[in-house]
Amino acid sequence: MKYYLIGIKGAGMSALALLLSDLGYEVIGYDDASEHRFTEDSLVERGITIYNGPNDALDNDTIVVRSPAIRDEHPEMQKVFAMDLRNYEYHEMLGKLTKKFDTICIAGCHGKTTTTSMLAHIMQDMGGCNYIIGDGHGYANKESRRFILESCEYRRHFLAYEPEYVVITNIELDHTDYFKNIDDVISAYQEFANKAGKMVIICGDDPYTHSLEISKPVYYYGVDDDNDIQARNIEYRNDGTSFDVFIEEEYYGHFDLPLFGKHMLLNALAAIGVCHYERLEAKEVAKSLKTFTGASRRFKETFIGNNVLIDDYAHHPTEVRVTIKAARQKYPDKTIVAVFKAHTFSRVQEFADEFASALSLADKAFIMDINYDRELPEEYPGVNAYTLIDKIEGAEYIEQGMADKLLPYDNAAILFMSSKEIYLLQDEYMKLLKEKEQN
Repeated sequence: MKYYLIGIKGAGMSALALLLSDLGYEVIGYDDASEHRFTEDSLVERGITIYNGPNDALDNDTIVVRSPAIRDEHPEMQKVFAMDLRNYEYHEMLGKLTKKFDTICIAGCHGKTTTTSMLAHIMQDMGGCNYIIGDGHGYANKESRRFILESCEYRRHFLAYEPEYVVITNIELDHTDYFKNIDDVISAYQEFANKAGKMVIICGDDPYTHSLEISKPVYYYGVDDDNDIQARNIEYRNDGTSFDVFIEEEYYGHFDLPLFGKHMLLNALAAIGVCHYERLEAKEVAKSLKTFTGASRRFKETFIGNNVLIDDYAHHPTEVRVTIKAARQKYPDKTIVAVFKAHTFSRVQEFADEFASALSLADKAFIMDINYDRELPEEYPGVNAYTLIDKIEGAEYIEQGMADKLLPYDNAAILFMSSKEIYLLQDEYMKLLKEKEQN
C-alpha cells in the first residue's frame, strides 16, 4: 500500500509521513514549496521522495492524504479526483489511526506541542509509544499500543479522533476565521472532552475549563489549591524550574524541569498527570523529564558571542507574552529583542491590542509582514504589519534582507517568533554576525 501526502512539508503532515513509514507503508509526497523547510531533513533521511512539480507518482493503489491548506482546486487534487483515488484530509487519516491504538489526545490553544512532545519523551523512556507531534516528529512501533497525538481544534478537526485520554492544556479564542466567539470554542472542547474513553485531564488554572460539562471522569491540574494534580514548593530559577507534585492530596514526587516559565510547568503537570494514572513510577518520570530539552521550534537557543537567538513558534498573544517572560526569567541581564511575524490577517485584526501589549514587554520589537496561506489580503483591507507597529512604542518594520537592523544589539536575547518561516530571517542574521566577526 502506498500513501501520497500532499503538503508533506507541513509539520503535522511530515510527522504523519514518518509514522506511516514506520508502520511499513511506502510513503511519498508533494509540496508546492521548493525551498528547504525544517521538516524536510527527517523525511529525506527516511528515503521519502518529495515532488514539487508534475509527476507520475499516483497509481490506482495509492491512498492520498492532504494538508488542510490544500484545496479541491489544487492541481494534485484534480488528478486525484480524475483517478477516483481514495483520499482523506489530514485529520480524517488521524481519526482512522486513533481507532487502531490506545490514544492519548493532547489539545489546547497553547502548549499542546510541548506537552505532546514531553509525554512522548517520557513514554519512550519507559517502554515505548507511537506519536505524532505538531513540530514535525512522528514515530511508530507496531508492537506499541500507546499513541500520543497532538490534537488541533481548528474547524473542530479533533472531533474525528477516538481517544482514551483527553488532555486540555487551556481554552482561548483563536482561529477567528472559523470560530465565532469564545463560546463556540468552548462548545468544541466540550464535545471533544466527552469523546474520552477513560478520563479527561484539564488545566484547572485556566479561566474557561471549569465551564465544560463533562460526563467522563475529570482531573484538574495546576498550581491553585483546588486542583487534583497540584504543583507545590515551586522555584523558578535561571537554570529551570523545580517543584513537588501532589495528586489527590497524596505526594507523588519531586521534579526538576530544565525549562522556563509557568506555562512550561503547567505543560509538565499535564504529562505527569497522565503518567500517574497510567501507573508509572514518579522517580522514573522525574528522571526522564530532567532530560527533556523541548519541542522543535519551541524556545530553541543558538549562542553567538554575547547574544542568544531564540527560535519559537509563538503566534498567539498569550504565547508571545509567555515566551518573552521566559526569556526574562532565564536572561535577566540581557536586552530582550522581539522579532515577530504574524500568521493570518484575521488573528491580527482580532488581537491587535493583545499582540501590542505582549510585544511591548520586550525592550525592542521588530514586526514582519503578515504571513497568509488560507486568507487573501484584499479580504482584510488596512490590516498589515503597521497595524501592530503603530501600537508599540519604538517598534520597527523588518523583513527578509533587513537583518542588519539587528546588528547593533549586543548582550541580547533576540526572539524570533512565528508559526511560519521566521527562521529564514534568523539564518540571515546569523550569517551577518559571522561575517562581522571575521572582519
